[in-house]
Amino acid sequence: MHLMEYKYKDMIHRCFRCGYCKFPTDWSDVTNCPPYARFRLESYSAGGRLWLIRAWLNGEIEWSGHLAEIVYSCVSCKNCVEKCPHSFADDVVNMIIAAKTAMVNQGLLPKSVTEFLTNVQLHGNPYGISAKKRGDWMEGLDLEPYQGQDYLFYVGCEGSFDSRAQSAARATARLLQQAGISFGVLGDKEISDGNEVEMMGEDALLEDLAQRNIQMFFDLGVQNIITLSPHSYNVFKNRYPDFGGHFKVFHHSQILADLVKQGKLTIPETPDTRITFHDPCFLGRWNQEYNAPRKVLKAVPGATLVEMERNKKGALCCGGGSGNFYTDFLGGSEDSPARIRAREADAAKATILAVACPNCLTMLEDAVKVEGLEEKIKVRDISEILCG
Repeated sequence: MHLMEYKYKDMIHRCFRCGYCKFPTDWSDVTNCPPYARFRLESYSAGGRLWLIRAWLNGEIEWSGHLAEIVYSCVSCKNCVEKCPHSFADDVVNMIIAAKTAMVNQGLLPKSVTEFLTNVQLHGNPYGISAKKRGDWMEGLDLEPYQGQDYLFYVGCEGSFDSRAQSAARATARLLQQAGISFGVLGDKEISDGNEVEMMGEDALLEDLAQRNIQMFFDLGVQNIITLSPHSYNVFKNRYPDFGGHFKVFHHSQILADLVKQGKLTIPETPDTRITFHDPCFLGRWNQEYNAPRKVLKAVPGATLVEMERNKKGALCCGGGSGNFYTDFLGGSEDSPARIRAREADAAKATILAVACPNCLTMLEDAVKVEGLEEKIKVRDISEILCG
C-alpha cells in the first residue's frame, strides 16, 4: 500500500464521517452517492469507505472480497467532492482510487474487475472482443480512415462494441458528415482510452494505453479529437498531457452545439416533446461542461427542455462509472441509481431522457425497461435526437 502510505496517510484520517458527502447540492432529503443510494449502509458512503480503507491501511482489518466490492462500488462520480466541506475534498475520490491501486498491486481484486482489466490488456477493450470487430459500427457509413483530416473521431469501446451505443456513434458520424466536417476514424486500430482502467486503480495499464495511443496519434498527425464518450474526453484532456500527449479534445456535445449555432445542421421537428437531460459525471462534475448538451436540446424544434429535480452539479450518477457498467456492483435492485434516475425522468413528465454518454445510454435504457416506462420514455443520445 505504498501509494496510500506516501500520498494520503496523513490525510485520510481527517475524514470523520460527517455525512455531507451523501447529499445533493440542494441538501434535499435524498442521497446522491450511488452506492449509498443502492445499499443504504454507511460503509458504502464515501466517508464510510474511507474509514474502512484507513482501517485496512493500519492493519486493523484484513482484506476480504466484501471489502474489495465496497471499495470498487465507488463509481468516481465526484458527488462527494462537490459536497465535502473539508480542505481535502478534491482528493476524496483520489484516495479511493489509490486504495484500488493498492489492491491491484497486491492482486486483491473482485473477479469481475480482474476480467475487465485482463480483457483491456489482452484485447484493447473490456468486452474481450476481437479488434477485427471494432469497425463494425460504421458499416454503410462510408467513413474514411484518419489520414490528416481536421479531426479524429474517437468512438471508444462502448461505441464500437455495445449495440445500443453503436447507434449513437453512427448518429454522431452522420451529423459530422451532414455538416461537412473533415474527420476520420481509426476503425480496428482503436484501443481503450484508459479512463476506466485508471478509475479501477491500474496505473501501469493506463500508462501503457496512453503511450500506445499517443504514439499512434503522433504517427498519424492527430491534433484535434472528437470523442463520443465523456470518459474518453476526460482522460485525453486531463491525463494524456502527463504522458506527453497534448491534443485539442472536444466532446461530441460541444461540437454539435457549435454546429447548431452556425446553422449547419437540419434538425427534425419533434412536436409536443418534453426532453430532460441526464448530466454525465465525466462531462459535468469532472469537466464542468453543463451547457453544451442543453444548447443542442434547446435548438430542437417543437421540444421543451425540462430539468429533473437533480441536475447539473447535483445530478445523480447512472451508476456506470469506474467500470460499473461492466462489473455491475450496483445493480439488481429498485434502488440502483439508474432505476432511480429513470423514475426521476418520469416525475419530470419527460417523454425523452436525453444523454451524452454511451455508458449512460445503455444503463438508463435498461433501467427504463425494468421500470416499465419504455412506452412513456425513450432514452436517446443527443446525436440521435438531432438525426430524428
